Amino acid sequence: MKIAQIAPLMESVPPKLYGGTERIVAYIADELVRQGHEVTLFASADSATSAELVPICETALRLDSQVQDTLPHHLVLLDEVRRRAAEFDILHFHIDLLHGPLVRTLGVPTVTTLHGRLDLPDLQPYYRTFGDLPLVSISNDQRRPLPPVNWAGTVHHGLPRDLLTPTFEPKGDYLAFLGRISPEKRPDRAIAIAAAAGMKLRIAAKIDKADQRYWDDVIAPMVRAYPDIEFVGEIGEAQKADFLGNARALLFPIDWPEPFGLVMIEAMACATPTIAFRCGSVPEVIDEGESGFIVDNVEEAVEAVGRLDGLDRRRVRQTFDRRFTAERMVDDYLSIYRELSGVPAQSRPMRLGADKVDLPIMA
Repeated sequence: MKIAQIAPLMESVPPKLYGGTERIVAYIADELVRQGHEVTLFASADSATSAELVPICETALRLDSQVQDTLPHHLVLLDEVRRRAAEFDILHFHIDLLHGPLVRTLGVPTVTTLHGRLDLPDLQPYYRTFGDLPLVSISNDQRRPLPPVNWAGTVHHGLPRDLLTPTFEPKGDYLAFLGRISPEKRPDRAIAIAAAAGMKLRIAAKIDKADQRYWDDVIAPMVRAYPDIEFVGEIGEAQKADFLGNARALLFPIDWPEPFGLVMIEAMACATPTIAFRCGSVPEVIDEGESGFIVDNVEEAVEAVGRLDGLDRRRVRQTFDRRFTAERMVDDYLSIYRELSGVPAQSRPMRLGADKVDLPIMA
């Protein structure tokens, strides 16, 4: 099958540091190539992929100090996709909104994976207008705010099986927080949990400009007040296995409808359990008492810290191997591609992976 993957340009594919969407696009593209498909990736020129790369801009836009407006660059991306659309059996978009008016004119099957939150009121008129656009959710919970649309399926994220090495006997005696410093990610809760549990907390996180005040006014004073809190800063892929693998647990104390939460399965791949708040996708990702604990408040999270020794880290990794590999993710996407109207019939009889997990298809 000839497949185009259309990535956002904010980060390279995969990103050098923080960036969930671009990381997943990288894993999809490389696994499709591994399974024998002809894959073309539309992304920034500093991307690294086994697919054919169509470079749209020289570097990831977030890392280019000369970029003041990202919209023109994404319009260039769309024009290049339009120009080459007839070369492909399927166009797989990961850029949320901009391509909506374009895809109706292309004459090529498309699917769009929605990677972000969908509970924003401004999205309602868009999805009422483009209700025929085939969409993929990354969790069933992510779908709840939208009006009736053309859901093609739900595909949980996956990671390459050998990306992160599991640690069954961690060397560190600390809890970990990994992600982004923002009010909805609630690093303040993570600090409160660690302090109440008498545990060291290590925070590896990105601080966006929009969240700088939250860091300055709320989180930085808490970090200074508790001597057992270490702020590591933003880390890359190469550092995650050590950071997560040597932690007693990952804290995921979110306070928003998290569409997926990639860090939970990154911890799982490292054999590290997660203590997560019951929001968004969490109940779909964490198997209670097997890959972690799901809690409703700080007090329950502190109590869960005391139960970590009852979890078998080998079973945590086995949960990852069973449910969250890139092979399973791509097999799910291939099933969706084959069901789309207009996909060539000869592309349909293809291998499905042994760890295939069927997720509900909701119309």
